[in-house]
Amino acid sequence: MKRVVYMGTPHYAKVILEYIIKDQTFELPLIITQPDRPVGRKQELSPSAVKTLALEYGLPTLQPQNLKEAGIKEAIENAKPDFIVVAAFGQMLPRVILDIAPCINLHASLLPLYRGASPIQQTLLNQDRFTGITAMLMEEGLDSGPVLGLRYFEIPHDMVVGDLTGRLSICAAKLTLEVLSTFEQINPLEQVDATSTHCKKVKKTDGVVDFDNASDVYAKFRAFFGWPGVFLENGLKLLEIDVANGYSNTVKGEILSIDETSIIVGCKEGALELKALQPPSKKAMSAKAYCVGRGLKVGDTLI
Repeated sequence: MKRVVYMGTPHYAKVILEYIIKDQTFELPLIITQPDRPVGRKQELSPSAVKTLALEYGLPTLQPQNLKEAGIKEAIENAKPDFIVVAAFGQMLPRVILDIAPCINLHASLLPLYRGASPIQQTLLNQDRFTGITAMLMEEGLDSGPVLGLRYFEIPHDMVVGDLTGRLSICAAKLTLEVLSTFEQINPLEQVDATSTHCKKVKKTDGVVDFDNASDVYAKFRAFFGWPGVFLENGLKLLEIDVANGYSNTVKGEILSIDETSIIVGCKEGALELKALQPPSKKAMSAKAYCVGRGLKVGDTLI
């Protein structure tokens, strides 16, 4: 059996780890994940998805703040890995760890597109038709190593970030098993740096939208669904939206229609159908209820 040291943190990485565990042709002598983090309003310390799964199967687990901490390199060496598999771990691997065994990263984009921290969100923001998973041999650069394999698929037009992440995680899990099983026969393919693009970590402020372009607002809605969400400068959250068909240039923010299930709001380009809204410090409500409560009628503006 090949020995695999696994590094990962969120649900995406948990799915991959579970596939490796259930395959039963690999041994997992060590799992490394991020330290427990405060979660929710009470800021209670909670384990990562990967740690939760590792504990369920009784797998040895470490949670270093930094991979350069004393003892981490030695722990990995003592595990005698044939491979180190990395998926959304959250830290760069130093050279001393990269040199221990082949390090394989499962990145959620078709590299060299979207190197960096938020490839899934960036794919949706750019309204790409296709996406996929790349398995690469890690080096000291950011997601720049030679490609070992990939899987891709067409993105459903209404798929939001959580659902897309779920589908990508299954693709990544299957690709991981394929690459590990055939590693000796793979000829790695160097990435073309000239065509690379990069993406940064998502911030709360990235969720601010206006009514300039309906398609762009909807792309943000899909990319930031759940967190940070999309919201106006005044804090009004747009919880359930879609692009309204049949509208071209309209007045920015103007309410064009109100019915029982939604309202139509104009943009400089196109229009949006808003179904559910949430004012600051208030409960979510239907878009119609929001308008009624504020005395807004067709022809008024939402901004």
